[in-house]
Amino acid sequence: VRGIASLRPRPLIAMTTNGVGLEGVAGALADAGLDRVNVSLDTVSRDTYLALPRRDRLDDAIRLSIAIQACLPVLELGLDWYEGWSGVVVYPGDFRVRRSEIDEGGVVHEWDDELAGESWPGGPVILSWDAAQHDERANVVIHEFAHKLDMLGGEADGMPPLPADMDRKAWRAALARAYEGFCDALERGRDTWLDPYAAEHPSEFFAVLSEAFFEAPNETRRRYPEMYDQLRRFYRQDPATRLKS
Repeated sequence: VRGIASLRPRPLIAMTTNGVGLEGVAGALADAGLDRVNVSLDTVSRDTYLALPRRDRLDDAIRLSIAIQACLPVLELGLDWYEGWSGVVVYPGDFRVRRSEIDEGGVVHEWDDELAGESWPGGPVILSWDAAQHDERANVVIHEFAHKLDMLGGEADGMPPLPADMDRKAWRAALARAYEGFCDALERGRDTWLDPYAAEHPSEFFAVLSEAFFEAPNETRRRYPEMYDQLRRFYRQDPATRLKS
């Protein structure tokens, strides 16, 4: 890994593993320059998993995969940023949540939402393992844990608590410009690159943009330079520098 990391231009270094034994070497691999770990399971069926590595460690592999991804946003912030809640609930696939709202006429509307992930204020993070493993358009783990950071400031609104050396007004202005531009492009039918779901609310835009910040930093910096700089200062990381020549 260290040898590959010394190449110029430096490539993105990823490793695919079944997760068994990774816990003991993850720190050394990260220090050597490993950027990403993919814990690859062809299925969440225990019988099939047992037939592949011949070990009963499916639950460990799932926990480790989620933990590695969840730690990325707080790599420089510290695990204290995940205080105030506990628990990660993992479903094999997408799950349904009952919703209701009252319209202006006082009529109650109820429906079922099918979700790949959700974060509850003060409660758990809920994830679809299938989405976490196979959705190439999104990183549901980073997305939901970004919501948890956002919720540290109260209701999720795209405004997480900022370090003392950051300006809240500058963050709000940069977020508003990026979000409004994104929504306008979406309404005009233009290419938005980001998942259209980001238009649902500034909190969703923050979570989706956080995914992109870690997963596709160069493109994020090119399309959203102001917000990239704000995210770089907030997360105390600059993922684009890892891919520089």
